Amino acid sequence: MKQLVPVLFLALGLAGCSSLGEDLRDGRTGTVERGLASYYANKYQGRTTANGERFDQNAMTAAHKTLPFNTRVRVTNVDTGKSIVVRINDRGPFVSGRIIDLSRRGFGQLGNLNAGLVEVTMEVLP
Repeated sequence: MKQLVPVLFLALGLAGCSSLGEDLRDGRTGTVERGLASYYANKYQGRTTANGERFDQNAMTAAHKTLPFNTRVRVTNVDTGKSIVVRINDRGPFVSGRIIDLSRRGFGQLGNLNAGLVEVTMEVLP
């Protein structure tokens, strides 16, 4: 019985994975994710992103854990309805509960920079 417990937990964990997560890994157009957005600190300006570009806090770019590089996404502030379009060029955020890390310019167009976090929906675009 003790040998079945880890297998049972693995099976339950895999069963709990949503197709939404699969769609986001594939970058399938029209899929939506909801969660918290944050933005890069100034210290990252000029550093190399995961796809080899230099990070520019004034560009409309973002980091996502699984979406393919160069995927375009519409990010919408849940409270205000303001939205922006950004291109994925980095990996992250690696903080629980956050779904996207925006450039400073992108975050500033969605919400108050002083808040640091904003609840958003994120839709994969064609």
